[in-house]
Amino acid sequence: MKDFEGKTAVITGGASGIGLALAKNCSERGMNVVLADIQEDALGEAVTYFEERQRPVLGVHTNTMLKEAWADLHQQTTDRFGNVHLLFNNAGVVNGGAPVPVWELPQSDWDWVMGVNFYGVLYGLQTFVPAMLAHGESGHIVNTASIAAFIPGGGPYGVSKYGVIKMSEALAGDLKAANARIGASVLCPGWVNTKIGDAERNRPEDMSSSANPEGAGLGIEALMSNSKPPEDLAAQVLQAIEEENFYILPHRGWDHMLRSHTDAILDRNGPYVFNVQEQMERGLRGEDV
Repeated sequence: MKDFEGKTAVITGGASGIGLALAKNCSERGMNVVLADIQEDALGEAVTYFEERQRPVLGVHTNTMLKEAWADLHQQTTDRFGNVHLLFNNAGVVNGGAPVPVWELPQSDWDWVMGVNFYGVLYGLQTFVPAMLAHGESGHIVNTASIAAFIPGGGPYGVSKYGVIKMSEALAGDLKAANARIGASVLCPGWVNTKIGDAERNRPEDMSSSANPEGAGLGIEALMSNSKPPEDLAAQVLQAIEEENFYILPHRGWDHMLRSHTDAILDRNGPYVFNVQEQMERGLRGEDV
């Protein structure tokens, strides 16, 4: 997809972080932007940003865990702007609190993280792809995974993001088999200056966790504040769409880890050892991780 002027982009998690940066980049290219987000105050502020600049925008309060919320998002979008051309399945959460073994993690943590990160992407595809195929115009879909998919451990976050990668690979193959004019990409960022470390602020009350009763974040504010600006990441994503790249790996500082992950699989010797502290120190130094 290379022609953006007058087209419509739908961005989940669009009120802050990577989502808002993507929306700004799309808007600067002359697109209508639809911001879908669960945090109402941030959504209102984001909509105001575009309205003050007289840019076409629609904000829709959306819980991506719920399929009916996706139906509402699609209806409001098409009522306002018509056909959708870019879909960014970007909303994501990570559970806070001290790490615990996977067999001890409460079901509520699995339900919340998988609900947003995995099923939210699936529901987005189920809702929007048929209509995008029907109108027949060029388009693109970007699913946000994470480099965490290739890191040992990570609990439901890593599991969900690995699932998004596999789902995206299937999506790309299915679109090609259908001779669709829709491209697909999967975004696997490293550390980006966003508030995902404090995702607990948006956890539903009925999914509280006994492993994290205070709803604490991950305590990585210093690391995140020194990481890649979301605006830089958004520019890389839009370039990847133009160049029809499937895998979007914007952090070169993680390439060695991807190779180690593959080598460990081929060596059949189990998960490789990942030095978390070393990688965090590299991030705090401002390296591209």
